[in-house]
Amino acid sequence: MAATIYDIGLSAAINVLTAVAFLLVFAFLRLQPINDRVYFPKWYLRGMRDSPVSSGGAVQKFVNLSMRSYLKFLSWMPAALKMPEDELINHAGLDSAVYLRIYLTGLKIFVPITILALLVLVPVNWTNDTLENLKVVHSNIDKLSISNIPYGSKRFITHLVMAYAFTFWTCYVLLREYEIIATMRLRFLASEKRRPDQFTVVYNANKLADLVEKKKKMQNWLDYYQLKYERNQSRRPTTKTGFLGCFGSEVDAIEYYKTEIEKTGKEEADERKKIMKDPKSVVPAAFVSFRSRWGAAVCAQTQQTSNPTVWLTEWAPEPRDVYWNNLSIPFVSLTVRRLIIAVAFFFLNFFYIIPIAFVQSLASLEGIEKALPFLKPLIEVPTIKSFIQGFLPGIALKVFLILLPTILMFMSKFEGLISQSSLERRSASKYYIFLFFNVFLGSIITGSALDQLKVYLQQSANEIPRTIGVSIPMRATFFITYVMVDGWTGIAGEILRLKALIFFHLKNFFLVKTEKDREEAMDPGSICFDSCEPRIQLYFLLGLVYAVVTPLLLPFILVFFGLAYVVYRHQIINVYNQRYESGAQFWPSVHGRIITALVVSQLALIGLLSTKGFEESTPVLLVLPVLTYWFYKYCKHRYEPAFVRNPLQEAMRKDTLERAREPTFDLKAYLANAYLHPVFKSEEEEDKMSIAEDVGMEEVIVPTKRQSRRTTPVQSKYEGSDTLSLPETVHER
Repeated sequence: MAATIYDIGLSAAINVLTAVAFLLVFAFLRLQPINDRVYFPKWYLRGMRDSPVSSGGAVQKFVNLSMRSYLKFLSWMPAALKMPEDELINHAGLDSAVYLRIYLTGLKIFVPITILALLVLVPVNWTNDTLENLKVVHSNIDKLSISNIPYGSKRFITHLVMAYAFTFWTCYVLLREYEIIATMRLRFLASEKRRPDQFTVVYNANKLADLVEKKKKMQNWLDYYQLKYERNQSRRPTTKTGFLGCFGSEVDAIEYYKTEIEKTGKEEADERKKIMKDPKSVVPAAFVSFRSRWGAAVCAQTQQTSNPTVWLTEWAPEPRDVYWNNLSIPFVSLTVRRLIIAVAFFFLNFFYIIPIAFVQSLASLEGIEKALPFLKPLIEVPTIKSFIQGFLPGIALKVFLILLPTILMFMSKFEGLISQSSLERRSASKYYIFLFFNVFLGSIITGSALDQLKVYLQQSANEIPRTIGVSIPMRATFFITYVMVDGWTGIAGEILRLKALIFFHLKNFFLVKTEKDREEAMDPGSICFDSCEPRIQLYFLLGLVYAVVTPLLLPFILVFFGLAYVVYRHQIINVYNQRYESGAQFWPSVHGRIITALVVSQLALIGLLSTKGFEESTPVLLVLPVLTYWFYKYCKHRYEPAFVRNPLQEAMRKDTLERAREPTFDLKAYLANAYLHPVFKSEEEEDKMSIAEDVGMEEVIVPTKRQSRRTTPVQSKYEGSDTLSLPETVHER
């Protein structure tokens, strides 16, 4: 049974109330000094804040007693919008600023489209009675869609004209955004500080890293039990030596962890010596910095030998961005690994649709009545019935997708990518493909088939394509519920940071003894590009596909883009800690996926109108995907080079300027340990690196032995307003 306006209204009320409740709770919690490190961790990490902003008093270390501050509890919204974009780039990096522009792009595209669609298409769709005559399962919402237009009606000309208008407007916005972001990237690269020449041997320290992590965890447990004993010295704490401390013999916890830490420390020292002395521990690749940006750019962007497979060079990720675990993977195994993951991903896509369809069937009235027949009297209650139809399907799908980003990230790591940014971009591509086939197409196909099964069985074969053309737009009601659950309530839940809040206070109560402990207890998080960007792309896809088909979906998507922009701007300014800086290298992928959504919307409209007796529109509509593809190729050739290459002219200009400004600068000393594996660094060095990580750099990875090995990309690190040589990665096979 299709969801009615009342069902959607109830779902909207539930989601709005939940989102407002989350925002109000956040507005209250953020004002409490005890939560300051949860909601403003970025300022602490940058050293610009060391205590809660309070008017003083012992009690106000925990609770804010200032009534004036509560009168301004919504001040975080205008504050989040107040910081200029240039200042935001200096504060959080170009990646964060460009990520926010994805939401702005959505608003720029869909605000005019929504207004035009509601003013033109909704009246055209509503003033018909086609669905009543066809006697298919429908609701009043479906009367607002293209399904309600009579078969072969000339009214479809309106939808055709709107398709052209929406396409041209979307392409115009994308062109302007690509131009703006390409300019922002070039300006950002021109303002970054130096990264000196360097040749660094890269060691395979994966085992050592495991030992260091193991020792760190044991130290945390030792701190916990020592603190516990200090609070109550009448009894020594105990633990069990078996799995998770739940099995095995019972021993004194403090002495046990002291012994284990000492044992692990010896293993760590032995492993360090082994790594430094054993030639087999040396990875046949290295990061190399050049004396000039021009030299690095030439090396990274040219073929080094007559045999292109002997030396492989590419721009390297910045030091923060390096995923060290994959540096030791032999080059010859990369192709095999990627083939394995390609096959695994295909089957994951293919078989995941089965449980999704099953879960969604159970989240419907018919599914619940069939699985739990004794609940039939309860679910027939109007309010319960509306809740199930308007809310449950969306939340069921949301829950079922929770673990998917983790699975896809594991698959990307197995492929052997050597930077965090490339891992996130690869995972994002997989997630988008998955959402496209399983959430978008899967929900449409399985939903329409299940909803209209009885109608299909009672119709002649000639009528089935026509009924399908009517049924597909009706799935808009399901996507409306999903947008409200994921895009409204989910975004509001993001700013509440409930998980981070609980874990911080648990750590603060049980483990924290010093200010350093308290700082380590903070979990600022970061923009999860691998999961967030594909979710945004799903909304682009839904908006563009349903703009002409069911315009009622558009206002719900607009609310998502507006709310998400404000929330993520606040999080980027006050919460998220930037893990790396790629200089917005992800934008070509974002642009390409929006173009894909636009083409899908055009093809869907062609197929839909062909089932509605308006086949003469097909040649006219076929022009749209052709023009869109031409537009994509134009943007690719015009702007994408700025995201993959470094202009030699600009590199030489910056080199000359820098030599004139600082002719005696010691680049070699400046880069002393830039690409040293993190486990070899002291705490002081790590602190220094976290400050210097904002620098840009160009490096190359070069193999030290003539073996089949993988290539590592050229590095690019940026620190301030001057730029140095561009690192790249060179490998020898």
